[in-house]
This record gives sequence, C-alpha cells and structure tokens, in this order.
Amino acid sequence: MQNWISRTFWSTYHDSSTVRRELADLMGELDDGQPSLNVGSGGSDLHTRVVNLDRKASEVTDCVGDALKLPFGNGSFRLVLSQETMEHVADPFQAVREMQRVLGANGILYLQVPFVLGYHPDPEDYWRFTHSGLRRLIEQAGLQCERIEPALAAGTGVHRILVEFLAGVAARLAPRTYRPVKGALAILFYPLKWMDGWLSAGAQRDRIAGGYFGIGRKTA
Repeated sequence: MQNWISRTFWSTYHDSSTVRRELADLMGELDDGQPSLNVGSGGSDLHTRVVNLDRKASEVTDCVGDALKLPFGNGSFRLVLSQETMEHVADPFQAVREMQRVLGANGILYLQVPFVLGYHPDPEDYWRFTHSGLRRLIEQAGLQCERIEPALAAGTGVHRILVEFLAGVAARLAPRTYRPVKGALAILFYPLKWMDGWLSAGAQRDRIAGGYFGIGRKTA
C-alpha cells in the first residue's frame, strides 16, 4: 500500500503532463532504429529501443552500471535521458560529461533534476538544482543548452514542503507515524499538484519549482 501511495501521489516526477508530453515527443523520434539510454532508470521502461541502466538490477534493467563511468563506447546513442538521478550522484558534472561522451553527433540529452524536494538518500542524496544550476550542468559538458523548463512547478513544491513538514511534526509526537501520516497527507494535498500547469509560467515560476528538465544537444 505504501509503495502504491508513493508512486501515485508522491513520486510523480515522471507523470506530470509537461514531462509526459516532452518524453512522448522524444520517444516519437526513436523509429529510426538508433538506440537510446536511460541513466538511473529505476523501474522505468520508456521504450523498447531505450537501454535501461541503473546501479541496481530490476525486472526492466538492461545494464547495471555507474553513471560516473558509463560502460558504452563514444557516440553510442542518439538520445540520453536521466530523470531525478543526478541528486544521488557524488559528481553530477562528471556524470553529465559521460552522457555527452556516449551521445552521437547531433544527439539529444534530456536531463530532469529536482529543486524543491526533501532529503531522500538512495543510498545518498547530495544535490538540488536551480534553473541556472541545471544550465551550468549541461553546458560544462560541452553541450548546447537549448531550453530549460519546470518539470514540476510550485504546486508540487508546496505539496512536498507541506507534506514533509506535517509528517515530521507527527513523527516528533509518535516516531512510527511518519510513513502512514506522510502517505495520508500526500493524498489529501495532492490537488495542489494540479496547479503546476498554471504556475509553470510567469516571472516567479522559479521560486519554489519542484524541479526542471533541460534539453542539451551535442553539436560536435
């Protein structure tokens, strides 16, 4: 039950309308037969032509490996994706340089990272990324940053803060209540996430966005 609640009401970074639309467009370009790579795929299986790499084996993992030293040759993929993985990597700059290395000429990087999100070690949790931080992450790898947009806007940002705060209060009163209270609150306040589409525009959209995705292109 807790896993279902987490996937459905909490860990929805893969399921926002913005992310679904962007990934659908990218997946639609995979019909030319060239392989693509998902770094830190977890339980995701986006397309039959996407190689799923993760540090832990699962039913959908094609390759167990390290994001800091990808086990593939230069220029192996026309598309590399990574969703909410870089916060768990000790050196995300090196990881993105590795993604650039395995991209072919004119290849595309889709990089999705969190901004407002609670500490969640798996096995560790190092980083958060602003709009400017994500641009720097992409450009330092020698990629052209074509655009950066909120993947999850302030509705998700507030949802995360409010749920964690109230679950933390409950845990101080009764330590074993943290997970069940967090699950109940994630459901109760879920409608806040419906505001993401409206809040993803405007001059203040970067204040407490849940996270961003960036598109980088390998031009040489």
